Amino acid sequence: MAAAPPVVVARRREECGSSGVPLASVWREVQGERDWEGMVGTSPAALHPLLRGEIVRYGELVAATYKAFDLDAGSKRYLNCKYGKARMLDEVGMAGAGYEVTRYIYASPDVVAALPGVGPAEPCPSRWIGYVAVATDEAVRRLGRRDIVVSFRGTVTGSEWVANMMSSLAPARFDPADPRPDVKVESGFLSVYTSDDATCRFTCGSCRNQLLSEVTRLINMYKHEDVSITLAGHSMGSSLALLLGYDLAELGLNRRAGAGAAVPITVFSFAGPRVGNTAFKNRCDELGVKVLRVVNVNDPITKLPGIFFNENSRVLGGRLELPWSSSCYTHVGVELALDFFEARDPACVHDLEAYLGLLKCPKMSKVMKEGEDLLSKAKKFVVEQSFDTWRWQMAAIQVGDLVQALGM
Repeated sequence: MAAAPPVVVARRREECGSSGVPLASVWREVQGERDWEGMVGTSPAALHPLLRGEIVRYGELVAATYKAFDLDAGSKRYLNCKYGKARMLDEVGMAGAGYEVTRYIYASPDVVAALPGVGPAEPCPSRWIGYVAVATDEAVRRLGRRDIVVSFRGTVTGSEWVANMMSSLAPARFDPADPRPDVKVESGFLSVYTSDDATCRFTCGSCRNQLLSEVTRLINMYKHEDVSITLAGHSMGSSLALLLGYDLAELGLNRRAGAGAAVPITVFSFAGPRVGNTAFKNRCDELGVKVLRVVNVNDPITKLPGIFFNENSRVLGGRLELPWSSSCYTHVGVELALDFFEARDPACVHDLEAYLGLLKCPKMSKVMKEGEDLLSKAKKFVVEQSFDTWRWQMAAIQVGDLVQALGM
C-alpha cells in the first residue's frame, strides 16, 4: 500500500494530536461536556493535546478579527472590516480554517445614556465587532459536528473604553417571561451587547439581535446534524461571548424541538475580565454554558472589574455569606492559567498573540535555554514581520486598554 502524502499525514496528526485519538470521536469532551476534567493540568504543558489544538485554533479565529480590522483613519472602511465575508479568512492567512463566514456583527455602546448626569448627545456609531462562521462539509468530517463559531475582537474605540470602565452591575433581563432581576452583569458590556444604532448602514438592530437571529438561523439550517456553538473572544470580546452564551441558553434557543439534547454552548475566553455577579455565574452553570478562561496571571484585565469585591470576598471563614455577596463580580467557568512576562511589559501581558505563542510553545525552560526569553523572541518576530503593521497597532491599543484599567 502506498504511503499517505505528507499533507494528509500532517492533517491526521492535527486531528488526533499526540494522543492518537481523533477529535471527531471526543469533541464533546473537548468542548467541555465534563468541564474539561483531566484535560486541563496545572500548566500549559500539561494540557491534553487535542484541547490545546482547539484552544489555539479558536484563538486564531479571534486573532483574525484584529488582522481584518481597518485602523487606517483615511480609509473608507475605517473601524470596519477591510474585506468582504467571502474572502476575509483567506485575506488574513486562514484559507484552510474550514469555516465560511456567514455574517458580520456590529455593535454600538450607548455610553451616553448609561452615564449618569450626561445630557443628550449623538449616539456612538456602530463598529465591526466580529463575525459568525459555520464549519464547511470537509471540516465537519474532521470536527465530528457542524460547528457554529462567533468570534469577537477586544476593545479598540474610545466609546468601548468608556463602556469597559462602567463597572456598575445591571440586571440582564434577557428573558421577558422570566427576567431574573438577581442576575446582573457589567453595565458597559451590557450596553455594547444590547444598544442599537439605527443609522448603521451595514446592518440593523443591536449586536444582540444580529447574533440571536443568525445563530438561530444556522441551528435551524442544520437541525438534522450534530451541531455545536463555540463563542470565542479576547478581552472585551470574551465578555460579549459569555453574554451571548448565557442569552442563547436562557432563551432556550439551543434546544431544538424533538432533537433530544440541547446544542452545546462553549465559550473560549482569552484575557477576559469578570462579566457578572454570583447569580449570573450560577445561572450559567445551571444552563450548562461551558466556559474555558485562558488567562495570564500577570494580566490586570483578567482581575477586573471587582478588584475588591469578587468571588474571593463573598464568604467569611468559608461559611458565612457576607451582605455584599450578591454584588460581587465572579468569574465563570474553568481557568487555564498561563504565566508570562511581567506587568512592566503592558503591551505583552494582554496581547492575544503572546497568549497563543505560549500555548504553542509551553515549555518556557526550553525557550530560556536557547538564550532568549519569550518576550525577546516575540519582539524579534514582530520586527521581522514589519509588513504586518496590525501587531504594532494592536500593541498600542492594548497599552491604552491597560492604562485605562489600572486607573479604574
